Amino acid sequence: MSTKTYSLREGEIDRQWFVVDATDQTLGRLASRVARVLEGKHKPTFTPNLDSGDHVIVLNAKRIAVSRDKLESKVYVRHSGYPQGLREETLGHLLERRPEEVVRRAVKGMLPRTRLGAQQLRKLKIYAGADHPHQAQRPEPLA
Repeated sequence: MSTKTYSLREGEIDRQWFVVDATDQTLGRLASRVARVLEGKHKPTFTPNLDSGDHVIVLNAKRIAVSRDKLESKVYVRHSGYPQGLREETLGHLLERRPEEVVRRAVKGMLPRTRLGAQQLRKLKIYAGADHPHQAQRPEPLA
C-alpha cells in the first residue's frame, strides 16, 4: 500500500471544451455550474494550486432567466475614483445592453480573487446568440 499523495503536474493537465445553452436557466445556478468546471473541481485530479479546469462556452446569454424583482432591485456599482464618479446600473438595463457581461460577472464572483481565478476566467467564452466560433475544438454539452 502506498501512502504517497498524488500531485498533478502542469504537463499532465488535459483540457476539454464544454458548451452550455443558457436559455431559461437561472443565472446563479448556471454560474455555479460553470465556475465549478472552470476551476476543475469536477475532475478527480483537482489540485487547488493549479488551473486544471476546462474551457466553457455559454450560448444565448440574452435569454437567461432572472426573476422580475431582481431585474430592478439588483444594482451593479462601480466608481471611477473621481469626485461624483459613482455609476450604478440595474441588472435589467445591463442585461438589455450587454447580456454577456451579466453572466461573466456572476461567474467571476464565484471564482477565487487571485491570479489563478483570473486565469480561470479567461477560459470562459460567452455569446449573446446561438453561434460561436469554437467549432474546431469540438465542444461537448455540459451535463
